[in-house]
Amino acid sequence: MPQDHRSAKSVRVLLAEDQGMMRGALALLLGLEPDIEVVAQVAAGDEIVDAALRSRPDVALLDIELPGRSGLDAAADLREEVPDCRVLILTTFGRPGYLRRAMEAGAAGFLVKDGPVEDLATAIRRVLGGETVIDPALAAAALSAGPSPLTARERDALNASVDGATVADIAAKLHLSESTVRNYLSSAIGKTGTRNRMEAVRAARQQGWL
Repeated sequence: MPQDHRSAKSVRVLLAEDQGMMRGALALLLGLEPDIEVVAQVAAGDEIVDAALRSRPDVALLDIELPGRSGLDAAADLREEVPDCRVLILTTFGRPGYLRRAMEAGAAGFLVKDGPVEDLATAIRRVLGGETVIDPALAAAALSAGPSPLTARERDALNASVDGATVADIAAKLHLSESTVRNYLSSAIGKTGTRNRMEAVRAARQQGWL
């Protein structure tokens, strides 16, 4: 007798999305697929690894902009803590720099949120099968944009600059001298072609470098 595909083992999915309505809608729609089961839902990036260790998903579907810890950082955490879990980034922000960082973090896919749920379900199955799934338009944009010019320390300094932090605040947070922090910020401002560190933060975020 032919195999009944509906009786096959379901793909276990962890869903990380901070907007409750979006998270609920995605969980509901994915749950309608005969071979997909949403086994965990979280609203913050720092909850992802613990939820994955408890629920052991096959695929983690992660937003980027999450409180506590970004989806990109969480993707790298999952690669270390739950290596059998494949990661698919799903985001509103189709920025070339985000795609490069997602791939560096070990993500198996990167999609923007404006596609139909059927495409998302197909992407989940494909990454579980070992494929890499990337939004074609975003892939082309990432290739044309090139890699981020910022070093890891320059990114750290810019990230620590938000909310009006002083150079002294940044130095204390990063365990660096104030002169070193000024050098990193000055270099980042030059590389982003901006006039000050707040403009540099905005420019780097628009490119997906932060």
